[in-house]
Parts: sequence; C-alpha cells; structure tokens
Amino acid sequence: MRTHYCGEVTEALLDQDVDICGWVHRRRDHGGVIFIDLRDREGLLQVVFDPDRAEAFDIADRVRPEWVLKIRGRVRHRPEGTANPQLNSGQVEVLGHAIEVLNQAKTPPFQLDEDDVGEDVRLRHRTIDLRRPAMQQHLKTRARVTGFMHRFLDAEGFLDVETPMLTRATPEGARDFLVPSRLHAGSFYALPQSPQLFKQLLMMGGLDRYYQIVRCFRDEDLRADRQPEFTQLDVETSFMDEAQITGLMERLIRELMQAVAGIALPDPFPRMTYAEAVERFGIDRPDLRIPMELVTVSDLLAEVEFKVFAGPASDPRGRVAALRVPGGASLTRKQIDEYTDFVGRYGAKGLAYIKVNDPADGVAGLQSPILKFLPESVVTDILARTGAAAGDLIFFGADKAKVVNESLAALRVRVGHDLELLEGEWRPLWVVDFPMFEYDETDGRYYALHHPFTAPQAETVDEVNAADPESLLSRAYDLVLNGTELGGGSIRIHRPDMQSAVFQRLGIDAEEAREKFGFLLDALEYGAPPHGGIAFGLDRLIMLISGAESIRDVMAFPKTQTGACLLTQAPAAVDDAALRDLHVRVRRPVKT
Repeated sequence: MRTHYCGEVTEALLDQDVDICGWVHRRRDHGGVIFIDLRDREGLLQVVFDPDRAEAFDIADRVRPEWVLKIRGRVRHRPEGTANPQLNSGQVEVLGHAIEVLNQAKTPPFQLDEDDVGEDVRLRHRTIDLRRPAMQQHLKTRARVTGFMHRFLDAEGFLDVETPMLTRATPEGARDFLVPSRLHAGSFYALPQSPQLFKQLLMMGGLDRYYQIVRCFRDEDLRADRQPEFTQLDVETSFMDEAQITGLMERLIRELMQAVAGIALPDPFPRMTYAEAVERFGIDRPDLRIPMELVTVSDLLAEVEFKVFAGPASDPRGRVAALRVPGGASLTRKQIDEYTDFVGRYGAKGLAYIKVNDPADGVAGLQSPILKFLPESVVTDILARTGAAAGDLIFFGADKAKVVNESLAALRVRVGHDLELLEGEWRPLWVVDFPMFEYDETDGRYYALHHPFTAPQAETVDEVNAADPESLLSRAYDLVLNGTELGGGSIRIHRPDMQSAVFQRLGIDAEEAREKFGFLLDALEYGAPPHGGIAFGLDRLIMLISGAESIRDVMAFPKTQTGACLLTQAPAAVDDAALRDLHVRVRRPVKT
C-alpha cells in the first residue's frame, strides 16, 4: 500500500512520487491551504493539499486527528524558512495528489504530544499510548537490544533453547503463580520464576552453552522496576569459571551499550566484594555516582551514656554508622524532618545529625540536639573519621545492622539526587563474594542468599558442614549499573554430595529434597559438568538505556503496581463451569 515510511521521505526523493500511510498527527488550515502531519512508526511527514485538486482537498478538509490515511503525492523542498531540522523529513514536504481514508477515529482520550497524562489513563488506552513517539522509541530500543543479544551469543556458540512455562512450584524465593490442572485433579502447575533448574539440566544434557530471552513470573509486591511478569536474558555455560563467565558477559554489556546507545563503559568493570559494598554503601547494589559513603563508628560510641547509640554499638548484630553529606549544613530543619520520615519507611526509629559549621571551633562550631549526650573527644573522633569539613552535615543510623544499612543506603541515594551530587554518567560494578546464607530473624532459620543451587567457596562437604553459616561465601556475582542490579548469577553445584550438604544446611532434609528436587539429584548422579550462568533483567537494562523512569515505559503491555492490566481488565473472575473443570472452588465474599 505504500512505497515509503513517512520518516524515510527525505531530500533523496525530491521530485519523486510516493505513497505513504499513517495516522493524522495534526491538521492545520492556513488560508485555503491544508497541512496534514502524517505519522507512522518512522516519524512525521508534512503533506500539503491545495484547492487545485478539489477532490483530495475536500477529503483533507474533513479528516481529524488519528484518522488512518493513504496519500499519494510528490516530494518537494519546503518553502525557505520553514524547514524543521528536528525531523528526519524536515527539509521536504509532499504535495498531495490523492488521499484515501482507510479508517476514521474517535477523538482520542489524550493528545499524543501531551506530557502530563496520568499513567492510569495511558495504560487504560495503551493502544493510543503506544503511538506516542517516546513509546515507539523505547520499543525500538528494546528490539535493537534483543537483536544484539541474539547476534552476540549466537556468534559465541550459545544455543537458543526454550524451557517449559508450566512447571512445578519451588520452595524458595518469591511466591509462584499457580495454574490448576484439569487432567490432574487437585494438582497445580507453577509459572516459572526463572528457568534455573532447566538450564542446569541442559548443561547436564551436554548442550554446553545455552541462552534464552525468556518470560518469567513472580507473585510479589511491585514497584517501579518490578512486574509480575518480566523478561530476562538467561545464560548458562559448562566448563567455565566465574572469571570467564563475567568476562564474557561484561563484553556483551559493554559492546551492547556502545552499539545501541553510543554509551562507553569502562574496560574492565571494577569489582567489589559484598562485604565491602555493604560496609561502605549499606547495600549490595551501590550507585557509585554518588560520592558519599557510610562510615562505621560503633567502636567510638560503645561506651557513651547515650543508649540510642551505645545499645546498637554493643550489639553483635547492631551497627552505628555515619553518612557525611558534603554541603549538607545548608539543609533546613524541615528538610531534615522529611528525611527522618523517609528513613522511617525502612524501619529506622529516627535520624540523628550534626551540622558542621566550623570544625576549627570544636564543639562550639557544631549544631545538633545530640551533642549534649556525647563526650567532646568522641565527637572529635567522629569528625576525623568521617572527614567532615565546614559546611557538611553528618547523619547517623543506630539500630540492627540490617535497619541501619537499608535506611542509610536509601538516604544516601535520596540526598545524592536531591543535592545533585552525582558524578559521572555510567558506573558499572561487579559485586562478588556474596554470603552463602542469610539469617531470617522472623523465621529463625537460614535461607540461601541467591538460591540453593549456588556453589559455595568450599572444596569439600566437610568444609561446608564445619563452616559458620554466616561466614561461608558463595561463588556468586551480580552486575550493578548506577545502583540498579542488571543481573546476577553464580557457579552452580555440580556434585550430588555437595548439593545434599547445602540442602541440609538450609534445613531441607533428604526426604524433602527428594520430593522437591528428585529430578535434579538424579541428574547430578550421571556426570554433571561444572557449570554456571547469569540472568540479566532485560526490562531494567532497557529502562536505563532509554532514560525511562519505570520499566512499565519499556514494556508494550505492562501491569499496574497492583498487578492489574487496565487495558484488558485482568485479572478477572471465571465462570463456575470453568472452575468445575479445573476442580477449583472459589471462596466468594459474604454479602451483607
């Protein structure tokens, strides 16, 4: 129906006839001459209709925004002074010879060039929203990213293999989405949280190098970078160690960013242990663009009479940490109160601070409601350890280490953005040497920090059994970019005795392990190769490359933060006949 896309019509086609199709972006009537900006996936093109061609002019006079048209015309230069350098087609226009209305349209619920449309309106009318140039650009970027990944991994000898969407529920991690079985009454499939076990089985099956751009599902609370269904690049290899895997994946990300977005990343990426990341930044995915770090001061405060500090400082699971904010003395009391409320979301009971007006004057040059509780020598030591200078502010966190780390890590990012302290544009980081297990005080037990198939940094089962659970490290690695976890992976356990030992340390006895993971344990008995892999969050990566604020802006049909699809009104009730076929009975709300 067309010879060219609108955005492809340039000076190279001068004086040629073209057929174009698209949507009416804008229609203007200028003193008897009608201008139509026609839009398609590749851009805008200005089409001019004059009264000399009466039939085409009459049709052009009737069209309205979002009508679908086919236009035939001749390409010519725009009049002098009217060129639009922001458009690929901005040097030319088409003199319309004929016009055909392919479809009419109701008045759209919002103008496509409006920037303040509510997200609920955009999601409810997603088909209209997808016509916006920004959305189309995001999805083009997504296509370029996945295309590059396919080409890179194919060239490196990886095989694109599909894994099942209907599998069995997993005992660890987030909640599964369950699918009732019609043929097996009372039994359920689970949608995969990841292809983890299947990709390991592929390595045991001799495939050697596997990848898949795969849909995954997790029934968990949502936020800007999380959805109930999401896409990841899943990779697994045999006979490669962590240095080789991370080196290859680093090259993939570096070359991808350069090819798709012209972004130059350092070579090599820096590395940091988990312990160092948590000590310096309170989190295992630090944003290195923010030039602020947490400084432990527990030892300086363990003997003070101020119990708010002394208690956590003396607690083996507690921490007292300071965060120096350059230039932060200019913060008002109202701003500090807002930050206090902010850290409260992470469990912090308050936010102590010291304003450093003039450290040369000692305590007299400081301003804080907590100074009266602290010996001058302790305050002097805190200033020295944090490197505080005139005009700075020091925030303090004092509580269980987990609360202090999470609250100050979030505060660091918030203040860094609020005060525009960011340095550099792109800061990647490999985080390594993760703990094998983490203790959950609520359940009173240990969980796998990543998953129970991650290999420990131990050669023998005896080492695993004898080690303190909190000191045992894993062979795991995460890639972080600007404070966002892009991906994570590990070397896997490939020996059945080691897998059984890790299950036991997690409180999974032999009977439970056999019931839930019998197929994996059986496969390990038949010569499993050493193997490892990684998975990258595709939506997060594209969000960063595109500069979008949410992964919802780089997904064609996302869910809301409540997990609902406003376009299709999913999830929705199912009729009783379908439920009977699935052997499911719904407990309906009692009517009052």
